[in-house]
Amino acid sequence: MSDVDSFIDEVTEEVRRDRLFLLLRRWGWVGVLAVVLIVGGAAFNEIRKARATSQAEELGDAILSALAQNDSAERAGSLESVAAASPGGDAVVDMLLSASQSEAGSVEEAVNNLNAIAVQGDLPEIYRAIATFKALLLQTDTLPAADRRQQFEALAAPGAPLRLLAEEQLALIDVSEGNVDAAIERLQALRQDAEIGVDLQQRAAQLIVALGGEPEPLVARQG
Repeated sequence: MSDVDSFIDEVTEEVRRDRLFLLLRRWGWVGVLAVVLIVGGAAFNEIRKARATSQAEELGDAILSALAQNDSAERAGSLESVAAASPGGDAVVDMLLSASQSEAGSVEEAVNNLNAIAVQGDLPEIYRAIATFKALLLQTDTLPAADRRQQFEALAAPGAPLRLLAEEQLALIDVSEGNVDAAIERLQALRQDAEIGVDLQQRAAQLIVALGGEPEPLVARQG
């Protein structure tokens, strides 16, 4: 390499360094800010996670303490004083509260609590479906069969989380109304459902036999 070429390379490198220095002086704060935001965001997430974990632990301890009460009325009173920091936590506490109220004989209060959960729009569907299902079970002897059927049919809609359990309840309503053939037909279809669990499948078969029918052979499931 000639002296001229070497000189040109040195000048070019110097110009590059000068440009980089100017860029750093002008825009270096952007990089610093980015680092601060990344570090700060990570720290905030860790604090948020730690706070959420702490709140969950406190809620769990409070629930366990309330459930340790042997008397259902005292247990219900303890659960009423438990405060949760999230709608989901409130729903869990209220469901446990409704169970204790039902055991204590306060069925109406239990149903009211469950119905309040069922219409809470900011809760995931599964919470609302469970609350509706439990409320309907508590009203088996008080709510007209037509009303229960209508609500269970909504719970049995395609894709609903408690669809199969709702179908089982619809079959029981059929039986209570004397429509045994409809109940057996519904239970036969229920047993063939690809999503049914073993326990529910066995219950359906037992009910079919109790109603005088014969469980149809199960269709082999693909996959």
